[in-house]
Amino acid sequence: MTERTTVRLPEDLVRHAKRKAAAEGRSLTSLIEQGLRRVLSEREPSGKVRRALPPVSMATGGLMPGIDLDDTAALQETEDRGYAGRMS
Repeated sequence: MTERTTVRLPEDLVRHAKRKAAAEGRSLTSLIEQGLRRVLSEREPSGKVRRALPPVSMATGGLMPGIDLDDTAALQETEDRGYAGRMS
């Protein structure tokens, strides 16, 4: 059994839908029906989303010899030397 209903849609959407239906040689009703069936057949998202965790380093060791995290000037100088070495 089919049911009549009234829906309110933006004019530009209706125009576009009518053109598409005509180009495919079908009715606007069949186009809307197909769209509704497609949307309703999509799987509902489950409540839980599995998140991908970033990779975790398994590196061992610690600071390089002579590195003092409290001496920011020395840290900057070490970084600058490393950068200069990579650039040459």
